[in-house]
Amino acid sequence: MSAFIGRREERREFAELLRRKQASLVTCQGRRRIGKSRFIEECARAAGAFISLSGLPPREGIGRQDQLAAFSEQLARQTKAPRVILDSWPDALDLLASQLPERGPVVVLLDEISWMAIGDRDFAGHLKNAWDRSFSKRAGLVFVLCGSVSSWIETNILNNTGFVGRCTWRFHLKPLPLADCVAFWGKRAAKTSAAEKWRVLAVTGGVPGYLEQIIAHKSAEENISRLCFHPGGMLFRECDRIFHDIFSRKARTYRDIAGALVGGPKSLRQIGLAIGRERGGSLGDALRELEMAGFIRKERFFNPLTGTSAPRDHIFRLADNYLRFHLRYVEPVREQVEKGFYQRTPLESLGAWDSIMGLQFETLVLDNLEEVFSRLGLSRRVILNAGPYSQARTLRREGCQIDLLIRTRQSLYIAEMKFRRRTGPEVLDEVQRKVACLRLPKGQSFRTVLIHSGELDPSVEASDYFDFILNADDWLES
Repeated sequence: MSAFIGRREERREFAELLRRKQASLVTCQGRRRIGKSRFIEECARAAGAFISLSGLPPREGIGRQDQLAAFSEQLARQTKAPRVILDSWPDALDLLASQLPERGPVVVLLDEISWMAIGDRDFAGHLKNAWDRSFSKRAGLVFVLCGSVSSWIETNILNNTGFVGRCTWRFHLKPLPLADCVAFWGKRAAKTSAAEKWRVLAVTGGVPGYLEQIIAHKSAEENISRLCFHPGGMLFRECDRIFHDIFSRKARTYRDIAGALVGGPKSLRQIGLAIGRERGGSLGDALRELEMAGFIRKERFFNPLTGTSAPRDHIFRLADNYLRFHLRYVEPVREQVEKGFYQRTPLESLGAWDSIMGLQFETLVLDNLEEVFSRLGLSRRVILNAGPYSQARTLRREGCQIDLLIRTRQSLYIAEMKFRRRTGPEVLDEVQRKVACLRLPKGQSFRTVLIHSGELDPSVEASDYFDFILNADDWLES
């Protein structure tokens, strides 16, 4: 097993749970391949015992008895429990409780819990009763409920009145920060250019399960071709598994929503028009599920004058680099890939590569705002609002798009992002026009920020227009 990378703060939090004298009920959520199970397994190394039980993936005809049989088999392999036919979840959970060691810290993981619940509408109730009856009384127990279907955990555990006051901690694993992503290149990180790393991250994002597939001595093109444009590549069919395993019968609709966001953010109305769906409850529910699963991001625009947001003043952005790349470039040529026609495809030959790379770069920066805050000399304590901003055009003012707007009590930071081989002096006019259009609070200072990757024309820095110039390539130093 490869060395575990990242999650230092989360591991510290888990270690504190292991030191508690009481039992802890914990949830762990995150997108597929984000490393939830591996994270729990790594944290459980400090415990005296670890039992990991997982639900079976959805398939036609699968039901409660299949899940119970798998539970019994897994439990028997890891403990002294007999291999028995279980008739109900209360019996299964009582059998699990009987196999816990009498003392010392112990971790129990119920993984892919929404799958485990297939075929039993009362599964969450059985779990709650078992917690009250047995598990909550076992000092030093950390009982983890984990899954990729975040909406199931939200509905049945976190927002379930039966579990009120029972959940001790919630882990929601996000993509790894850039500094941790670099570690996947190992000793070759120092030999690999920032441009190469950005190309790989444009496809994988900060998802550990994808980054583990990197062959460090191969180029970005070779890695991407092998993973995405080869019929045997792990990422070639990953999109199918994401939508089938997580969203099941709703897969087609959810895939269409993600596809509508490939070219850039959209409002609820625009998404509805793009996929031919009325803006209503079902579309709103679908967007919430995609957001909870980590694939899209709801961005509320705040008023620079007040910091407040209007209820409908928001957009939805595809927040997953892998999905954007796959839906934009791999899905349309699926048949050719299966025939072996698309191997060794130069990335620059892909249509609209530069504009898509710009969106991928923005996603990575927005996933790493702590890095931005740190390099601007800001701490979270002084930040009132932060995010992309859009000002609508009216009869009195021009519209403008701000890649990142940061608001503190004293200043507004107006940040422009550029991912180019060379950023030239035209960026000065571009940002000056945006600032001129922007409605700014009276008496409040503003600071201009350029976040770029690639070469910067010397005239940009010489102009002394930007208060901060952040070279994002530095963030990928080993």
